[in-house]
Amino acid sequence: MNESLPPTCERALLEQFLRAESMALSAVRSAQTRGVPPGVLQFLRRHEEEEAEHLRQFETLLERPPRTIISLPRVPSQWWALAVQLLGYESLGLEFAKLLIQVRPDLIAILEDETAHVAFFEGEVKRLLAQDEMTAQRTRDAAQAWRRRLPSTVDRYLRGDSLAPLRQELRASMLDTIDARFTAIGLSVASATGNAHHAMPTRAPRILSGTSEV
Repeated sequence: MNESLPPTCERALLEQFLRAESMALSAVRSAQTRGVPPGVLQFLRRHEEEEAEHLRQFETLLERPPRTIISLPRVPSQWWALAVQLLGYESLGLEFAKLLIQVRPDLIAILEDETAHVAFFEGEVKRLLAQDEMTAQRTRDAAQAWRRRLPSTVDRYLRGDSLAPLRQELRASMLDTIDARFTAIGLSVASATGNAHHAMPTRAPRILSGTSEV
């Protein structure tokens, strides 16, 4: 997407970020209950603090009361699947952050945090791919499974009348960028997705039954 978003998109993006940060915070908390490698837990704790601060920012901007997280979502217990999921949703968050700063450049810190989160999980996934072939294949399989669910997630977060004129272009750009990121680190998803992701479905179903809905 080369053109800047119009100011009319600001409210819709803030609304979607509020939802996304709430779900991301829940997912990061849930991830801390899993058996993650040394060093990851410390990062997740810092990550939780950053997500909580983002959520407070969006609640203030939208004049919403603080949300109470009652229960945590289920996330994969296997580290290779969890690492892929966290990388995937942080990558999606990064793409939305790029859109957000077009209408709210004062929120550049959100983009910087999302960039750091993606870089961390990219490193973790690369380590998994560099291990034994079984671990690498399980990681690639997890990426394929996650990627199949991505289009409906993007559709849900691009809802809103102000985004309607740009929805097709934004959708294609996000999916292509995430595909390129996955492919660059060895998680090729092209063979499973082809060009189908450019077509908007008539209905965007809820996804991730039994996992985070980030």
